[in-house]
Amino acid sequence: MTTIAPTDAKGRLRLTQFAPGGGCSCKLAPGHLERLLLLAYGEAPDAAASAAAGEGPFELLCGLDSGDDATVVRLDGERAIVTTIDFFPPVVDDPYDWGRIAAANAVSDVYAMGGEPVSALNLLAWPSDRLPDEVAAEVLRGGRSVAEEAGFVLAGGHSISDETPLYGLAVTGLADPSRLLRNDAARAGEPITLTKPLGVGILNNRHKETGERSEEAVATMSALNRDASRRALAAGIRGVTDVTGFGLLGHLYKMARASGVTAVVDASAVPYLGGARESLVAGYVPGGTRRNLEWVRPFLESSVTEEELLLLADAQTSGGLLLAGEIAGSPVVGEFVEAGPGGPVVVVR
Repeated sequence: MTTIAPTDAKGRLRLTQFAPGGGCSCKLAPGHLERLLLLAYGEAPDAAASAAAGEGPFELLCGLDSGDDATVVRLDGERAIVTTIDFFPPVVDDPYDWGRIAAANAVSDVYAMGGEPVSALNLLAWPSDRLPDEVAAEVLRGGRSVAEEAGFVLAGGHSISDETPLYGLAVTGLADPSRLLRNDAARAGEPITLTKPLGVGILNNRHKETGERSEEAVATMSALNRDASRRALAAGIRGVTDVTGFGLLGHLYKMARASGVTAVVDASAVPYLGGARESLVAGYVPGGTRRNLEWVRPFLESSVTEEELLLLADAQTSGGLLLAGEIAGSPVVGEFVEAGPGGPVVVVR
């Protein structure tokens, strides 16, 4: 096989050069996705969710109605099955780290619903004429390491040949149907807590453009949201989502809209990864970050700079949990309040 792959000056593989975008910033823009769902179902998402539930023996608890992180179906009075899928092109040049990040990102949706992952399947698209099989093996090995850490079964999956390398997981988990974490359960008077710092999208874009690697970004992207999810459940928190491709502002707006409240963010309290602010000033802003801000802007009231809003809208990959409540060790970045006459909005101060 002849490998035609970009490398840096030291001959190291630049896996990110195969990616048209960065990780979760490759998602369809949130407004685009909502239009697509409307075209697909010909009705509002909540009605589409009811139609999708069908007449079978199992009850759909979470689906399209609030745009939650995973589908949840009740099996019986004590068990619900949580299903999700996520995959994306390389966010870092190291294939093992990409596999770890993609797997941690996929399983995060189960944790965001208050579930525990049970099993997963690999999803792999690979340009075999341009990248050696040894690189794909490292990606799969990275995914397996996360399965071992999290304690779920990873066996089999699906692979195709494609010009753009893609990797991720389809994950199945179990949850208590009476203790689900949901993005429509935030209530006025509850604090807003964020469990991971922001800035991943900007730093990944810098890495793609320059080859400069942020060890802090790799560490936060590959970290599981398991412990934060368990602490949220133990604290009796019910309103939760995770922060990924739509950025803090996008996911916070979806949460506020689904819950019928307004979110007020203290911009000075939001944590960022080292180098994120400097990288934004240097111009390493992903297109997905800008699309996120434009989508939220009609529902946004702000007294901070455009640069600050871009940081808050930055498209995250394997970001933290966003909680309507407090847990030890994670910063409170705002609060939910009653929605005004204009409906739910996001206020940034």
